[in-house]
Amino acid sequence: MDNSSIAQVLGEIADLLEIKGENAFKIRAYRSAAETVAVTGDAVARMTDAQLRGIPGIGKDLAARIRELAETGASAYHRGLLEEFPPTMLDLLRLQGVGPKTVARLHATLGIASLEDLAAAARAGRIRAMPGMGAKKEAQILKAVEDRQRDQGRHLLADTATVSDELLGHLRAHDASAEFLPVGSLRRGRETCGDIDILCIGGDGEAVMAAFVAHPRVERVLGQGDTKSSVRLRGGFQADLRRVEPESRGAAMQYFTGSKAHNIELRDRALQRGYRLNEYGLFRLDDAARVAGDTEEGIYSALGLRWVEPELREHRGELQASEQGTLPALVTRADLRGDLHMHTTESDGREPLEVMAAAAHRLGYEYIAITDHSKSLAMANGLDERRALEHAGRVRALNGHFEGLTLLAGIECDILGDGSLDLADDCLAELDIVVASIHSHFSQDESQMTDRVLRALDCRWVDVLGHPTGRRLLQREGLRLRMDEVMTHAVSRGVALEINSQVERLDLNDSHVRLALDKGATLVVSSDSHFVSALDWVEWGIRMARRGWATRHDILNTRSLAELRPLLRRHRGAA
Repeated sequence: MDNSSIAQVLGEIADLLEIKGENAFKIRAYRSAAETVAVTGDAVARMTDAQLRGIPGIGKDLAARIRELAETGASAYHRGLLEEFPPTMLDLLRLQGVGPKTVARLHATLGIASLEDLAAAARAGRIRAMPGMGAKKEAQILKAVEDRQRDQGRHLLADTATVSDELLGHLRAHDASAEFLPVGSLRRGRETCGDIDILCIGGDGEAVMAAFVAHPRVERVLGQGDTKSSVRLRGGFQADLRRVEPESRGAAMQYFTGSKAHNIELRDRALQRGYRLNEYGLFRLDDAARVAGDTEEGIYSALGLRWVEPELREHRGELQASEQGTLPALVTRADLRGDLHMHTTESDGREPLEVMAAAAHRLGYEYIAITDHSKSLAMANGLDERRALEHAGRVRALNGHFEGLTLLAGIECDILGDGSLDLADDCLAELDIVVASIHSHFSQDESQMTDRVLRALDCRWVDVLGHPTGRRLLQREGLRLRMDEVMTHAVSRGVALEINSQVERLDLNDSHVRLALDKGATLVVSSDSHFVSALDWVEWGIRMARRGWATRHDILNTRSLAELRPLLRRHRGAA
């Protein structure tokens, strides 16, 4: 089993233990182990007991569970827990506002064991009759179920990329003469993806398709042919492999990357000019002569257009901009000079300050901001004023220890329910950077929430609005906010808006990035990392920035440190 599969089982054990009401320490141990295994670079299945127990948080019992999973592909303990409850109950724990105690009560009182059961009970008004529930809670639960059912079959962008990379590696190992490329929504960088689409250029079609359907993740073969095969993978993914000859490489890449609306507009443009465009090439209508097809650039050029970056192919004016020569030079990860949002063991991070700094140094960053949580986030061991300033001293004391890297002492300060900040102004004024974020009171209505954020932006020490909508992809919708008003206010106050790169956030999303740029806002792409490997998550934030048409000039942390400091709000004299 790979790390992600082992982590999934450990996470499910933690979920089931929560439903059972087991002790919190045991639950945390399995939850932490799942998170650790998921981000460990080496394959834990190949580790010895001693190596496993050398991983922080992995003790004797957990090491034994991991070894059993690695050797047998299953866990007797996991199976035993699953037998106590219907496996569909795990889906209930993924709902916003439905915790393990609520799941246990719903199961014991109403016999609810699936999303379908829960939806039916909510629609029938049976949940509101339970003590401590009520009509409002029932409506929230029903909305959470409907949101979840709407998103079924979709997966996070980062998760999709991981599985796609695994398939690509498998295919490349079987046929080095062929070229294998990810296309579809993954190539466009959509925040969630449905199917995994892979394009095979050349190679031995029969052998390639045989290798594809034989991948260890395949649960069911949906179809197999010489030019196309489809499979169902463990974890709920569907993957499609299509093969074309090298002369059709560009046409196939364009066709299978999409989006549908972009492709329709491009095909209509071809017809208007006397051509027919499909996955095999661009052909003249009058004599079927081939005009282009081996490269994407050739396809667009033949239609009087400049090549369009995959992230922009969403029918949002990109073809008009291409024709007019006004497509933006999109930001890249290489443009980032630093990371302005990360956590350490001082709050809820899993790596100490020195380790995070060393990792950032290896990435070649010029600066990073250490922004541990403030005090109201008690579950994250948040910092009060005294601890915040003491921690700032330790952060600054590291400057000079990593050549070329400057550490900025910051805080992720909670925006409280009334819009005030969690720490006193005189404390915030002593820091280098303040990221203000919402972590509570999500049920406020649009007017309350908007006023709350506007008040927070009025604090002269706030430099960045963190994960502005508070969404959790496939889990929780964003806050009810008048985003147009928030963005306008942020611009007037000199506050940058964050594109948070946590894989389940990607907040701001692409549409909000485009709106922010139209408002003249400045953006920050941050990892919000709590451990070393999460520093690489900025890749996904960059994808959101690119989909929103952002250039390097729109992103604050593409500047050098000397350029960055005067642009922070506290140094601009913003009121």
